Amino acid sequence: MKTPMKELFDWISDNSHKSMYDGKLFSTELSITDILRKAESLLEKEKEVMQDFATDYERECRINLERSIEKCWDKTFKTKER
Repeated sequence: MKTPMKELFDWISDNSHKSMYDGKLFSTELSITDILRKAESLLEKEKEVMQDFATDYERECRINLERSIEKCWDKTFKTKER
């Protein structure tokens, strides 16, 4: 599962903001407004992801005291980067 922040980074760096014109690829600049709108659209998902993580932490990690929050995070999001 990707975090909303990771989705935002991927969206910004993705080629989807490049366009074709007369068969040639050209880059269009993403404005701060575009990025803010995208980030705002991910806020509800951010809330859901954090609630799911808190539930998983309570159920699995807190009960199994040998697991740290970091290990639970890595297990939930299957990522080595943060």
